[in-house]
Parts: sequence; structure tokens; C-alpha cells
Amino acid sequence: MAERVEDLNLPNSVVTRIIKDCVPAGVNVSKEARTAIARAASVFVLYLTSASNNVSMQSNRKTISANDVFKALEETEFDMFIQPLKDSLEAFKKSQLEKKLRAKKSDTEPAKTNGEEVSNEVAEEEDNEEEASDDEEPDENE
Repeated sequence: MAERVEDLNLPNSVVTRIIKDCVPAGVNVSKEARTAIARAASVFVLYLTSASNNVSMQSNRKTISANDVFKALEETEFDMFIQPLKDSLEAFKKSQLEKKLRAKKSDTEPAKTNGEEVSNEVAEEEDNEEEASDDEEPDENE
């Protein structure tokens, strides 16, 4: 748990970047306003976390899921955030999947070391899986 109240605040650099992205060019935001926005955002995050935790505990779970957050937003009458949040979550999942597929693709290409082709871990795992499936005896019911 946080030892000091300040530990619960969002980083000022992140809040400042978000504010700059949201206001039109040429609009200045005072330090006092940025501090107020940062504290309000921190309070909102803590409130939503608490509400989401309550939803998960009602379902006898200790882990807060995305659906718990959506339900908490609905219960706290912040319905207008649900669809944009779902869209952002979907975009995040898609980007993570693409990143994982790119990493897997680069892992499956054989690496060359000193002119020799060296099989990588992914290729070795696939070979091991094939060998394991060859070693298994067929089911008598097949």
C-alpha cells in the first residue's frame, strides 16, 4: 500500500502529456490546473479501482478483470466511458497480438552464425512437439 498520499498521484509528466494532447495548440495550462487535474485523475482511478474490486469480490474473485471495470463504470454512472474503453482495449489486444506474431515470425527464421544456419528455440520446440506426437501410441478407439 502507499505510504504517503503523494504516492497515489499519477506522474506529472504523463498528466502533462495527456493535457497537451487534449487542448488546442496555443492553449496554456497553468501548473496549478495541471496539479488539480492530476489529483482529480488519481481520485478517479482509485474510485474506479475500488468499485471494480467490489464487483470482483461480489463474484468471489480476487482478480479484477476488464469486465469488472466495465461493470463498475456502469454502476458508478460513467456509462459514457465504457465504449471508448472497450475500443481502446480491443486496439491494445490487437497490437499485442501483432507484436507477438512479429516476434514469433522473426524467431522462426533461422539465424546465421559464422556462416552456419542455427535453429532457434521456436523451431526446436516445434521439432520436439512433432517427436512427442510421433512417440504417442494411437488410441484404440480410433
